[in-house]
Amino acid sequence: MAKADPPSSRYPRRRSNSPELLQWRRQPPLAAKEKQQPLAEPSSKEEQLDLPQQASPLRLVLVWGVLLVSSLALGWNLYRLQIIRGSELRSLAQQQQMVSLRPFVPRRSILDRNGNVLALDRPAYSLYAHPRLFKAPKEAIATAVAPLLKRTPDKLLKQFNTAATGVRIENSLSEEVADRISALRLDGIELVKHYSRLYPQQQLAADVVGFVNVDHKGQAGVEYSQEKLLERFVRSVRLNRSGNGALVPSGFPEGLTNFDDLRVQLTIDSRLQRSARAALKQQMNQFNAKRGTVLVMDVRNGSLLTLVSEPSYDPNQFYKYDVGLFKNWALTDLYEPGSTFKPINVAIALEAGAIKPDTVIRDEGQIAVGSALISNYNFEERGSPGLLTITQIISNSSNVGMVHIVEKMRSQTFYGWLERLGIGQAVETDLPFSAAGSLQSQESFTTSRIYAATAAFGQGFSLTPIQLLQLHGAIANGGKLVSPHVVRGLTDSKGVLYWQPTLPSPRPVFSSETTQAVLEMMEAVVKNGTGRVAQIPGYRVAGKTGTSQKASPSGGYSATARITSFVGIVPVDSPRYVVVAVVDEPQGKAFGSNVTAPIVKSVMEALMAIEQIPPSQPLEAQD
Repeated sequence: MAKADPPSSRYPRRRSNSPELLQWRRQPPLAAKEKQQPLAEPSSKEEQLDLPQQASPLRLVLVWGVLLVSSLALGWNLYRLQIIRGSELRSLAQQQQMVSLRPFVPRRSILDRNGNVLALDRPAYSLYAHPRLFKAPKEAIATAVAPLLKRTPDKLLKQFNTAATGVRIENSLSEEVADRISALRLDGIELVKHYSRLYPQQQLAADVVGFVNVDHKGQAGVEYSQEKLLERFVRSVRLNRSGNGALVPSGFPEGLTNFDDLRVQLTIDSRLQRSARAALKQQMNQFNAKRGTVLVMDVRNGSLLTLVSEPSYDPNQFYKYDVGLFKNWALTDLYEPGSTFKPINVAIALEAGAIKPDTVIRDEGQIAVGSALISNYNFEERGSPGLLTITQIISNSSNVGMVHIVEKMRSQTFYGWLERLGIGQAVETDLPFSAAGSLQSQESFTTSRIYAATAAFGQGFSLTPIQLLQLHGAIANGGKLVSPHVVRGLTDSKGVLYWQPTLPSPRPVFSSETTQAVLEMMEAVVKNGTGRVAQIPGYRVAGKTGTSQKASPSGGYSATARITSFVGIVPVDSPRYVVVAVVDEPQGKAFGSNVTAPIVKSVMEALMAIEQIPPSQPLEAQD
């Protein structure tokens, strides 16, 4: 029996006679018990599972593999975030912490060549109603505000009832009207100041200027194509985002509220634009035409003085018009030029050496080319004209004579000249949406005679009115293709030119001898031919009429629809301007001679007066 620890000296030793203690003392030690009783066998498989077992090598490999793959994945992700995407993530963090704001500045004004305003930004106000904040009855507020908006109280009341707050009543109120509404001091009526684009001339120059949308972004015309030029440069303000999300400026750049006073000046002349639109409308109404266009270009540099399309629209209220009016079809739509292209083909034949100015051609009045029959427009009345000079072919607008001229060239040569002149390509201009013309492939053109034959009198291919203007400009200026454009540059408040656009260099295509010969032939058209109505007393005028069949959507040509056109060049003794008028689908007995030639004459008369061009000397008698 083991000995007990000695008791503390404080307490007297006492002998215990407790039966429990005696029983405890009699129990043998635990080790002795274990030696006396052998271990029993496990009674079940569950007890066997509780025994310690040796670790499996496969399990260790799997554990270490998982740890290794996890470590590699974590390391790769850290590498990707820190190294590969580090710059990107830092930039994103800076963007979230710093904000750059560009203060709004008015858009540059647009002027015509004489300084008349065509477009400008002006302060305007949006009117909002918050009916739940009204302290006066809705009816009373509607009655007070409606007269200032030129509306009925009932209509205004209906708007008030559409929502409890944030009802937009008007988007572009003038300062005068806004001041009168503000003076009413009505609770729940809010005026928000902003800038609105104003077009003082309304429809006059809409075809050129275009318009901006509610976000102040250009959607058509110069407003669209010259967006960067119209936006003024202004420095941005950098703001830091604080912990609670508030934006705090880090500083204000010097001259933040200052901006230049430059304006975008165009080459368009509002006076001539107004005259051209009036003449075009008159003829369109007389012949119940579908649409029309008039263009005037300075042949020396390609400046457009006039570009009118009808029907047009008011850019101040663009949302009221069909979107089809927003494109200027003088640049976007193709048509077959017809006889107005004959002088160009004569110039090609002269340059190619196929004919000379005094060449004589037999005109049978009607010929067969393959299975097609080609006739002059007056064949039923006059039959075969017989031998004609090149001048007579142009003056009388002979289709058969033109076919014979083109037949003197190889098809490959003729096709190469059409390509060189840009047929099948878009005209390079500073106006938007210029469309490329249409021309058959070289293989088709050169293997079938009919393509060259129809192209001889301006059919079987297509171009835009502005491309026809450009080509006749080359006849007028001695043989150079210039780029038609409307932007003169940036001018200051005094009208001094500050900046000019860089224009493509004129591209020579014809010799001056060729263009002079063709110009004299076109003068004969106005003197004695189909363009006599375009004569202007005292001035030498060159021109060419055109009446072409209109292609049918189902193939071939329409039996009734046609396009009439006229090209005029003035003055012949010192060519400076080319005028083109095209009218689509005039009704009745409509030809270039009686529909579009009067338009061009009216425009040229206005042009002579505006530019103060003296009569030709000596004065020539007009037939």
